[in-house]
Amino acid sequence: MIARSTFRNVLASVRQARRWVMGRVEGVPDDVGDAIAVMVSELATNSVKHASSAFSISVDRSAEEIRVEVSDSGAGWPMMQAPGPDQPSGRGLRIVDALADDWGVRHAGGGKTVWFRIGTG
Repeated sequence: MIARSTFRNVLASVRQARRWVMGRVEGVPDDVGDAIAVMVSELATNSVKHASSAFSISVDRSAEEIRVEVSDSGAGWPMMQAPGPDQPSGRGLRIVDALADDWGVRHAGGGKTVWFRIGTG
């Protein structure tokens, strides 16, 4: 089952997006839910900070895994950074890389989609 929703390009949308996704993945183990919440927050924040456009999220849930996609129409291409310890940002994709079983980026229309997969147990 795939669920989709679109969110405005405002910081409050990050929390709304996280809540919406968590409503679609109820019943997963706590550690999986926590990882999903963090990754959605990071990707939604990236869309708000860098895309200057609304963003959409899709959740595809099966018995074995959950796939989440965050899409926006902003220019640019997400790249993993290596921020120093005194830099306050730039760790989002590193966090996704550490928590997801798999993730990637693809062109989507005039923008891009960042996706991740995580096993449910």
